[in-house]
Amino acid sequence: MGMGRTSDTRQEILTAAQRLIEVRGYSALGVAEICKAAGVPKGSFYYFFESKEALAHAVIDEQWNEQRRDWTTILGSDDEPLHRLRRLFEATEAVLRAGQQSCGTVCGCLFGNLTLELSNQTESIRARLQEIFDAEVGMVQSVIDEARARGEATVADSTSAARAVVAQLEGQVLFAKLYNDTQRLDAMWSNCLALLGANRPEQAAATSRPEPGMVSAGSPGE
Repeated sequence: MGMGRTSDTRQEILTAAQRLIEVRGYSALGVAEICKAAGVPKGSFYYFFESKEALAHAVIDEQWNEQRRDWTTILGSDDEPLHRLRRLFEATEAVLRAGQQSCGTVCGCLFGNLTLELSNQTESIRARLQEIFDAEVGMVQSVIDEARARGEATVADSTSAARAVVAQLEGQVLFAKLYNDTQRLDAMWSNCLALLGANRPEQAAATSRPEPGMVSAGSPGE
């Protein structure tokens, strides 16, 4: 087959696998099912991927390349630091809403789902997911450092704070998946402000009034 067709076939397998993993999980999937969904012969699979585990790595890497691009654009913008974090949450919510509309359910975070499913089974995938979450924490930490320098966040340790923010994001996404309800994400921003010890005037400047039911920055969480 020519190069164009080759890369198309690989992409078709990746796209089908990602969609199936999001809905069904990884362990229950067979290579034959992935090939059927992709509309390619089984032999094509092993031309591109030596194993199902190799495919999982490729799906993770493709998803991370896309997400890292989005996070870099949002978190690296010229906006004020707290605005950037809020935009990150809004973008996450938009992705989950779009996924819910296209497949009828909140699929959650591919990385979070695979962490829960595979981290104690498949060492190479666990290590890769660790790298990705470490990178996410590093990106958020840079923004928190900027907010601290401006006097807008009062945390003593920006690394711990960044871990807490990423954990808040993952946890709220997990709840959205569990309840199949993206409104579970509404509290993320107020909870984030509380985690950062961010003062209310900054929030008032950065955002419109919070919706009813959202946790205020001064309260201890839900």
